[in-house]
Parts: sequence; structure tokens; C-alpha cells
Amino acid sequence: MSENKFEQEFTENSFWDKTKNFAKVAGEIVLEPALKLYYSAQDADTPKWAKRTVYGSLGYFISPIDAIPDITPIVGYSDDLGVLVAATAAVAVYIKKEHGDKAKETLKQWFG
Repeated sequence: MSENKFEQEFTENSFWDKTKNFAKVAGEIVLEPALKLYYSAQDADTPKWAKRTVYGSLGYFISPIDAIPDITPIVGYSDDLGVLVAATAAVAVYIKKEHGDKAKETLKQWFG
């Protein structure tokens, strides 16, 4: 299966830049699933098809081209959240407790 446009746009640097720069605007509701997905994709136990799904959804999250512009407060991230939730549902079996714990720890560092 070939990569989709958003999967090709994913890079670790762009992911971390977006999550850090827009953490307060996007909020924990959007960032928690993004971080869980990210950490699951870093796990060697996660199969390649699931990693492609994750990177595609994270690529959409960090993409400046969006169905609803991210500059719109709250509503601007609703499409991102929808994509992240769909990806989470698709790869849920590969999201381990440790991925969720690491995501929560990262959010705790950012939000206190």
C-alpha cells in the first residue's frame, strides 16, 4: 500500500513543533490521543500497517492544510480530533497502557 499525502508530511520535528506551539490552543483533549498514537508508533511491537495509519493521522494533525483552519479557536481542532479518534479506534489494540501513561506524563509537563 502506498503512503498517503498526510503520512508523507509527517516528521518527528514537525509533530513536536506543532504540539508544543499549539498545546494551549488545541488542549489536552486533542493532544492526548495524538501523543498516545505517537508513542504507539514508536513501539517496535506496532505493525507497519498500524504505524502508517498513525503517521497518516498525525500528518493530518500537523498539516497546515485542513478541513477546518486550526486558527479558529476550539472548533478549528474538531476535524483533527475526529481523525485522531478514528486512527485510535483503528489501532486501539496496539496502544498500550505505557503509551497512555507516557502521553499523560508529557501533558502533565506541559500543562502542570
